[in-house]
Amino acid sequence: MSNFMVGLKRKVIPANNLNINVWVGGKGPPLLLLHGYPQTSQMWRKVAPKLLNEFSVVCPDLRGYGDTEKPHGGYDKRTMAKDMAELMLNLGHKQYAVAGHDRGARVAHRLALDWSGYVKKLVVIDVVPTHTVFKHTNQVLATTYWHWFFFQALDLPEIMISQSPEPFLRYILRSWSVNADFIEEEMFREYLRAFTLPGTIRATLEDYRAAAGIDLEHDEADFDKKIKCPVLVLWSQANKTMGLFDVVKSWQEKAEKVEGESMNSGHFIPEEVPEELLNHLRSFLANVEN
Repeated sequence: MSNFMVGLKRKVIPANNLNINVWVGGKGPPLLLLHGYPQTSQMWRKVAPKLLNEFSVVCPDLRGYGDTEKPHGGYDKRTMAKDMAELMLNLGHKQYAVAGHDRGARVAHRLALDWSGYVKKLVVIDVVPTHTVFKHTNQVLATTYWHWFFFQALDLPEIMISQSPEPFLRYILRSWSVNADFIEEEMFREYLRAFTLPGTIRATLEDYRAAAGIDLEHDEADFDKKIKCPVLVLWSQANKTMGLFDVVKSWQEKAEKVEGESMNSGHFIPEEVPEELLNHLRSFLANVEN
């Protein structure tokens, strides 16, 4: 494993019957940073090291991703959120801020609902709520988010992706970004190593399959339940799917207090425009206390 997380220390912490790979460091109020697909916690490499003088930073690999264990089940966001809640408790953090990108934002959404007394502020990056996406699916969304639907087939995506993992990974990172140079070749190699570990492709597909099944059931059961902590939503101007929604309004339907802004970036905001993201995080999280 290559380490791009300057100033952070790698640990393996048991939580929710799972061994979680996590990078920790810094001092101050705890801040949990959750990555998206098809990456790992090291997608925060341009952000986390610059927050170490202000926050106690925690960057885990989600269940099934990176070097965290990859069980056959538990990819519903309720279970994945519990992973994170127990991880933070085991690290000594009972209350904290959370920022999630992509799949990590969906875990963070559920974490803020199910563990509302723990999450003090929430940042969601380049997503609208899962239930909202499926409810308003149309031709543009289906062609832009083609992978959501392809991944629902059983076995076939595993077979096809595992036969060409490097071209697949390069395609995803290139096509979802404005400038593919945001990922250094050495970092790409680390992503590829993690992506091709036994079980990763299957596990990460199960994350998407849960979103189209059990996660929707949980969302519908909690349809009238709102996130109580303040929410900041940031999204990519280049993401065609975001253009289909009033992004702030979509989150106002799910949370009591929401602010947001679009960013001149592709999908991978923490890696494409890290300095701009840091400015937003510092401003929004300025009053978070231990």
